[in-house]
Amino acid sequence: MLVGVDMLEGGAGRAGARHSDAGELHPLMVTHAIFELSGGRLTVNVQHHRLPGGARVLAVFVPQAPYVLAAPDGAVIAWDGAHLVPVTPAESEPVADQDYTAVVPPDASLADLDPAEVARLRSLGRRQGAANLPDLDFLRELGLLVPSGGALRPTLAGILLAGTPAALRAHVPQSEVCFYHHATADVEFQFREDLLRPIPALLTRLAELIQARNRFTPVQVGLFRIEVWDQDEAVYREALLNALTHRDYTLRDVVHVHHYPDRLEIMNPGGLTGGITPGNILRHQPKRRNPLLAEVLARLGLVERAGVGVDKMFSLMLRHGKEPPEFLTYPDAVTLSLHSPGFDAEFVRFVARKQEEMQTLSLDMLIVLSLLAREGEATRAHLARALQLPEDRTPRLLRSMEEHGLIARAAPGRGIAYQLTAEVCAALGKTPLGQPGPAQPAPVQPVPAQPPVSSPPAVPAPDPAPTPRPRSAKATPDKTRRPAPAPDPSALTTAEIRAVALTLARERGQVRNAELRETCGLKTQQAWRVLRRLVQDGLLVKRGNGTRDAYYELG
Repeated sequence: MLVGVDMLEGGAGRAGARHSDAGELHPLMVTHAIFELSGGRLTVNVQHHRLPGGARVLAVFVPQAPYVLAAPDGAVIAWDGAHLVPVTPAESEPVADQDYTAVVPPDASLADLDPAEVARLRSLGRRQGAANLPDLDFLRELGLLVPSGGALRPTLAGILLAGTPAALRAHVPQSEVCFYHHATADVEFQFREDLLRPIPALLTRLAELIQARNRFTPVQVGLFRIEVWDQDEAVYREALLNALTHRDYTLRDVVHVHHYPDRLEIMNPGGLTGGITPGNILRHQPKRRNPLLAEVLARLGLVERAGVGVDKMFSLMLRHGKEPPEFLTYPDAVTLSLHSPGFDAEFVRFVARKQEEMQTLSLDMLIVLSLLAREGEATRAHLARALQLPEDRTPRLLRSMEEHGLIARAAPGRGIAYQLTAEVCAALGKTPLGQPGPAQPAPVQPVPAQPPVSSPPAVPAPDPAPTPRPRSAKATPDKTRRPAPAPDPSALTTAEIRAVALTLARERGQVRNAELRETCGLKTQQAWRVLRRLVQDGLLVKRGNGTRDAYYELG
């Protein structure tokens, strides 16, 4: 839209058009007013343009919104080519799945593309036939350059992938990524770098920042050595690509990456799309918020066209003896946490040997093995939730694992339950459930893994001098008797620890990590693991942020 031109005979440059100088009206005043009037749902690009006669007008580029926008009084109006007219609710329904990255800014030009970044794209797409084409044809083949207004102009996807710094600031300033490094688990950060670069350059710089603070532990498996990194590069690259590819670019927020000693958190604007939730993300059909950008990245070989990026992250983390990725969703944002407090070296060795023996160890099998290694025993319903499958879809998988000698039915009880076989327990250095004696401690590693909650190694008896907190809030110590020592964690099963956590939450109104740790004699990561599992099962709800302020209430 042109502000400052009264169209009488057609074009703004014709003799019949009357002009009024809009030089005194600053573009920021217009963008601010539109942002306020639309309730923060509409952002526009406003620039001054000087006409041949010397008068200045405002050119306002309005992107097509993926939702209905109404005036402050609730009216929905549209431009019919000559006037603003009201439209009915049926006419105002937006077209589904609008691709914001396919939009062509009206003032964009070839000058908005950086030749060095175009060359970087060509190097990524060497396996594609388009890489042999001249630059302009190469960009047109990818859909990053399209005819518009009688000239070739870049789409927003083209600017995101190969734009100059000035073009990124002008058209998509929200594509910035803020990186924070935390030397401790506290909220305070010791280093920050703000990155406004094309996506391939962003990935390169973020990998440099993370690798500079990354460590690995070697795990010997026969004649081979496996390097288990605190943050596996293949995992965090996949997570960063997912964030940059599927974020909502219509929002003004930026991506935040927090690197803690024990985890990597990626905070992404825009909620999960198309009915995807943390509870079905492994099974739901892939949904692309930005189809053009996703398609180009897939053709360049940066992302998987089949939408298996999340599966890849789960598989790699489980194979390295770690917990799976954790998703926390909000209506307009998603946070992905990649935890790395330690790993189970024996589990890494077992998976490597079993993979060579069986030739195939599916992601579903890894999920079951990892859960049972951490918790000792699980019902079929619990395993179905971890697999993100209906319970009646699990028998075939579990029966196959029984036939391969990986799991076995637990003793009869409430429902059908499974545990690892004695052979697998021996390979993992664990004692099968129901047999006396603590598990043998695993060999000392340069970065020792946290012992699993189900069967931690025996610890020396604590000094009985201090009076520990009772295991149940109802139990009141008898002052005439000698205080009882703190519970020995080797004597507590996972089910008992879960029951204690629920009891504390019910009787005190909430439970914190420190309270569960003190009551049950656990380590910090063991307590977090139990509390996170209760949240995933819907029994507890996490409140507060950070490690100090977080607490849990009954779901």
